[in-house]
Amino acid sequence: MQPIDVREVQAAISRFANQDVYIHLETTNGAYASHHNEGFFSAGAYIRNALIRFSRGRITGNGPYRVGLKLDFGWVYAEGLTHWEITEKGQLLLAGHDYEGRLAVALQLSHEPF
Repeated sequence: MQPIDVREVQAAISRFANQDVYIHLETTNGAYASHHNEGFFSAGAYIRNALIRFSRGRITGNGPYRVGLKLDFGWVYAEGLTHWEITEKGQLLLAGHDYEGRLAVALQLSHEPF
């Protein structure tokens, strides 16, 4: 993965607009490490292979970045994104890594299931 280039990522997001696409969205703040510190509150969210259609997608911020996808009846939103890539299959992978390089958030779009 490479650091986010806003123009390139915006172009990649726009290529998925107004089509049925599969989404993977995941957040974590260390759920697997919470047993090391009983006072640490762990939270996360995960959705994989949900079929969505968005009319508008936008990347914003100065880094880490935010991506919002406008659905017919709401939004999909990810914050804290730092890196990206396009796979050989044409999937858009966006990730946010913390200051120690650990994954904190992932947002992925694909024309086929992950």
